[in-house]
Amino acid sequence: MHKFKTGRALAKKITALGLAGMLLTAPATGWAMDPIMPHSQVQEGMVGTAYTVIDSSGELRDFQVDIVGNMENGKGSQPMIMAKASGPVVQQTGGILQGMSGSPVYVDGYLIGAVAAGIKEMTPYTFFITPIDEMIPLWSMPDKKNKTRISTINIKKAAETREKAEAKKKKEQEERAKAGDKKVYGDDLLDRARKAVAADKENADAAQEQAEPQAVKDAKEVKDSSEAKKVKDNKEPAAAKAEKAEKTAEPKDVMYFAGFNQAGLNFLKQQIDPGNTMQFLPMGAPGESVQGQTKYNASLVPGAAVGVAVTYGDFAVGATGTVTAVDGDRILAFGHPFLHRGNVNYFMTDATVVGTVSGQSNGMKVANIGNIIGRISQDRATGIAGTLGVFPMVVPIKVNVKDNGLARNENYGARIAYDEDFLPQLSGGIAYAALSKTSDNLSGSTAKVGFKIRTNAVKSGVVTRDNMFYNNADVGQIAMAELMQAMNTICQNSEKESDIIDVQVDITVEGGRKTASIVSAVPDKKKVKPGETVKFTTTIKPYRKAQETLVIPYKVPEAQPDGSLNLDIRGGGLIPATALMLLQQSGIDLTSEADMKQTTEDKLLKLEKSGKNNEIVITPGAVQKPVSQDNILAAKEAAMQRSREKVSKLDEFGKTPLTPGETKFATGYIIDNVIHSTLTVERG
Repeated sequence: MHKFKTGRALAKKITALGLAGMLLTAPATGWAMDPIMPHSQVQEGMVGTAYTVIDSSGELRDFQVDIVGNMENGKGSQPMIMAKASGPVVQQTGGILQGMSGSPVYVDGYLIGAVAAGIKEMTPYTFFITPIDEMIPLWSMPDKKNKTRISTINIKKAAETREKAEAKKKKEQEERAKAGDKKVYGDDLLDRARKAVAADKENADAAQEQAEPQAVKDAKEVKDSSEAKKVKDNKEPAAAKAEKAEKTAEPKDVMYFAGFNQAGLNFLKQQIDPGNTMQFLPMGAPGESVQGQTKYNASLVPGAAVGVAVTYGDFAVGATGTVTAVDGDRILAFGHPFLHRGNVNYFMTDATVVGTVSGQSNGMKVANIGNIIGRISQDRATGIAGTLGVFPMVVPIKVNVKDNGLARNENYGARIAYDEDFLPQLSGGIAYAALSKTSDNLSGSTAKVGFKIRTNAVKSGVVTRDNMFYNNADVGQIAMAELMQAMNTICQNSEKESDIIDVQVDITVEGGRKTASIVSAVPDKKKVKPGETVKFTTTIKPYRKAQETLVIPYKVPEAQPDGSLNLDIRGGGLIPATALMLLQQSGIDLTSEADMKQTTEDKLLKLEKSGKNNEIVITPGAVQKPVSQDNILAAKEAAMQRSREKVSKLDEFGKTPLTPGETKFATGYIIDNVIHSTLTVERG
């Protein structure tokens, strides 16, 4: 059995050939896929080499990998390879760490897979390898994301950059050809390096064979035989070890959050990881020097650090790991899922390793995400896959927060990769984080939140909404609900994938409670005719303030039948409970046919027009006097006749005409109750 290691020898040989710099700066198409060894051919006792980066130098370091055995988990389950790590590098790091995930493992020059998971709370040097033949299918998985028609990438610039890179590459090749040199990119380079390393290994073995005295060799053979027998008598079968280890291998993936304070981090964690399956760390920000930069012709090599992000900018959310394989502009990484979302649309970034931190039972490789260099399209059980030089569609979000009490006014911006599974949570999470960072205390505060979403989900091209919120604990927890509702409605469009150009959020917050209760609402007349306007003198009592009086008009519907007209005078955010709602709250699904037929635009318009917490709404109550069908038809006919005879005009210039049957009157307070009034409608 060969025990061919391609570690330092490969690195030294590449350096000796003067090619290391070319590897790191070559165009994305310069690296060809390494030859692979399927996991079915990997056997216990094989020795291999893994590559990773452990510090800010960016240098690829290697460590020895001893194969313990294959672990088969039954039909339909993912096979794994159990292994042990050794050597100066893992001694320095304290074992296999989070962030090393994806580090490629080679045996006899063949790629067998990616470092995937350590053994938690046991030995930090035993780990599992995701077989490369389980990762390669990620490249051929269906990709239906990234289909929106709006792109923020400068395609022309990207094409020009690539053309320049190709021209430069061609010129270098021609110059080397003239100098009698061969092409040194991709598999040519690897073949030359591997052959050179193999020759070095053979020469070193031969030299050792000649130099080692026979007596020493004989003693060594006896010792090896004795040790082998000892191990054989005491060791468990590889499968048994693997089965035992499987129960303790519980990798907890690390997700980096930049720009979030602890409150913002907690809010977003509730949205995207309610099962607490990840370790959340407030670090890994793209630095100011690279923030917003996009590299159109970046390259990666197996073992290099790589990042994946779902949002980028003043607020960044993502993770870092290691590249497993590169084939032209395609990459495989991590050896385990990022968020296990299948077909996705995320940013691929380069990454800079800061260093390693090891603990008694766990440790991690700390890295910062950097420039945007491509797109991640697959996020599955065996790893992530993506393409260099291809970029995700994005949704820019801008948040302005004004705190009147602290006299602060801050602006924030970020780009969210267009992935419908995350847009609602991330947009709400970013807005909340901006609010909580600007206002150091959100308990017992009042916030006014307005947003504008430019999208083709509605004919007007824009969805707008503003509302006021109060919460004695944390106003931000409820203030983001409508923004997330609107984004969720757009993202769940059953007719098509909607384009979202951008999102603008404006928040004004002040400490204290701005709520009020309606004390009374007295109409200027009790008997009215259809189409007539009634003025309600309305008294409200703000929290810990003197009473205020408002005059609110209400227009009786033209089609209102004779008899009593019961009215609710309430806060706009208070929806009266109907018999249907009570049944639904009991667990009975009574969704109306009209609701089921609502389009995405209908739902968004309904949200826009729904009552606001700071409005006083006057509208017919749920309980009305029974009216015969004949009276209803007669009332409708009379209303139509009046509309034909009447010329529509505004009472005063600049005022919006009243909507018959419903009045919405904006106040500076959140109205928290409902009262009732009754009018008598008389015709003739």
